[in-house]
Amino acid sequence: MKKLLSTACALFMCANITACTSNDNSDKTTLTVFAAASMTETMEQIADIYKQDNQNIDIEFNFDSSGTLKTQIEQGAVCDIFISAAQKQMDELGEDFVNTDSRVDLLENKVVMIVPENSNSDITSFEDVKSVNLISLGNSDVPVGQYSEQIFKSLGLWDELNNGDKISFASNVKEVVSQVASASVDCGVVYATDVTKDSKVKIVADAPENSCEPAIYPAAVLKTSENQTEAQKFLDFLSQDECKDIFTKAGFTPLT
Repeated sequence: MKKLLSTACALFMCANITACTSNDNSDKTTLTVFAAASMTETMEQIADIYKQDNQNIDIEFNFDSSGTLKTQIEQGAVCDIFISAAQKQMDELGEDFVNTDSRVDLLENKVVMIVPENSNSDITSFEDVKSVNLISLGNSDVPVGQYSEQIFKSLGLWDELNNGDKISFASNVKEVVSQVASASVDCGVVYATDVTKDSKVKIVADAPENSCEPAIYPAAVLKTSENQTEAQKFLDFLSQDECKDIFTKAGFTPLT
């Protein structure tokens, strides 16, 4: 009899624990954030901080080129917040997808030229690409690729690069860094924030002044989000001093 009672009590306690766990999970809200690949490290760090004081919130990220993220949103992907590395992709989503009242210019980045960490090349400026065998650039739907094209067109070098088979196109900025780090190309164009102590590349030049549009990162809650209040709260958090410090240390310039 005692054994039966013990077993019954144990089952009852397990059932209660399971029920409590189930209730706890059901009370959680999952925010899905689509963000430019160049924000990977900073956003993951910020999410960890945010969840400490908001334990009812889970945050899931989808990091990729802004063009790819835009296409996924248009095709119906679940997304609460979109942070693009350029105005173009946010503008193209337009009022059909973007809650315009929530839209904010969050950050600015710098476009730079990089070479392999141990490179002994003579590349010290964007103009020096005339002498390279191969350069890595983002695709035409990738903001850093669009900025790169603007820069080299302003320098009168785009046709020489593009028609001379001198470009290795990459699907996002992280792939550009990878190609340069492995020395499979002579140089590449990325954002300053992509160059870290572990990236095995080094910056040799900033983009010439006025050679491309400012690299502004707009952010907004999407109309399709089923978590409007929670998404807006997290978006507002990105403008607080704690987050600004993280962005600044990574090389971004906060704009809000």
